[in-house]
Amino acid sequence: MFDLDRWREIFQTINKNKLRTLLAGFTVTLGILIFTILFGMGNGLKNTFYESFQDDAQNTIFISPRSTSKPFKGFKENRRIEFENEDLEFLKEKFADRLEHITARVFKGVSAKYKNEYGSYDVRAVHPSHQYLEQTETFKGRYINQNDIRTDARVAVIGRLVEKDLFGDKDAVGEYFSMNKIVYRVIGVFKDEGSGDREERTIYTPVSTTQRIYKNTERIDQINLMYDMSIGANGARKLSKEIEKELKKRHNIAPSDRSALRINNKIEDLEETLQFASLLQIIVIVIGIGTLLAGVIGISNIMVYIVKERTKELGIRKALGAKPSSVIGMILQETVVITLLFGYIGLVIGNFILNSMGDKLKDWFITNPNVSQGTIIGATIILVISGLIAGYIPARRAAKVKPIVALRDE
Repeated sequence: MFDLDRWREIFQTINKNKLRTLLAGFTVTLGILIFTILFGMGNGLKNTFYESFQDDAQNTIFISPRSTSKPFKGFKENRRIEFENEDLEFLKEKFADRLEHITARVFKGVSAKYKNEYGSYDVRAVHPSHQYLEQTETFKGRYINQNDIRTDARVAVIGRLVEKDLFGDKDAVGEYFSMNKIVYRVIGVFKDEGSGDREERTIYTPVSTTQRIYKNTERIDQINLMYDMSIGANGARKLSKEIEKELKKRHNIAPSDRSALRINNKIEDLEETLQFASLLQIIVIVIGIGTLLAGVIGISNIMVYIVKERTKELGIRKALGAKPSSVIGMILQETVVITLLFGYIGLVIGNFILNSMGDKLKDWFITNPNVSQGTIIGATIILVISGLIAGYIPARRAAKVKPIVALRDE
């Protein structure tokens, strides 16, 4: 393997037969290039799916009341289920050992005004724990706290774009503005870059304040909770089922009624999405490996031609005492050199193309397409093994040729 004369001879042979070498190497370069790009695209697709879930906490469950679809215990179907503060407190106590945070949500649409500036925005009336579920970053002022809930404070945390719309370049914290002609004080400004403009045009208020202002009710539109991650995916599914069962008991809903409550466990959405992404990536890998194998078959065919072209030379070598293993080793070594050299060129070009793309393909749901170092090493190993296999068959055939037959070849 480390015979200097053999290495010198291999590079001399490659140098003398540039066209033949280029033809042999081109198939390998093309195969590994396509493989690298396809694999990188698969990773980019997976990155997009991961990114879409990074904005909110993953260990969350969203519970929304709807209408019943079946009669139960004297209640008719199509009965509208309504949640109240007691339902939130019930879940908080019942599942305290598995919950980290729990909050209500009340949704309102408002017309907001500050001096001569107007705008229409969505309001979410929430508890302080809501910031952990949404992973909201308050970069000015503060978020809603428990004292705001207790005192029904007319305060608001506004999105970055709400501040820009109504207050321009002015710092909104401490300023007063109106929502549906009711005056609130801005206590904080948040940003949520992962969710786009709509999220940053949202306003948060204390849930108790909104309940008192609008019809003095304890009704809530949604219950959101964050569970302890230590319970795992199976524990999260079990928790969802237990919550559904308890709420159906409290609101006299038929156990088989699937319409009365909507319980969305984010971990299930994440698992399904990532499974889909992994399936797509497997398909991409299979196509890429098929392309790589096509390149290997190409180099195998060219090596057959190379061996046939050098039949007389190999015959002279055997006549001078060269062993079959020596002939096989020489051809395999030349094959590996060509495979590694042109395979590396394919990897470099492929990585360059992927790096050049960056986030230009986000509209096609491909974010930061890339290939890891482990994949590159694995692809290199595959290349070497494939090159050895591709060269072995013609090399073995050459080693079996009798010297007298090889010398007669024209």
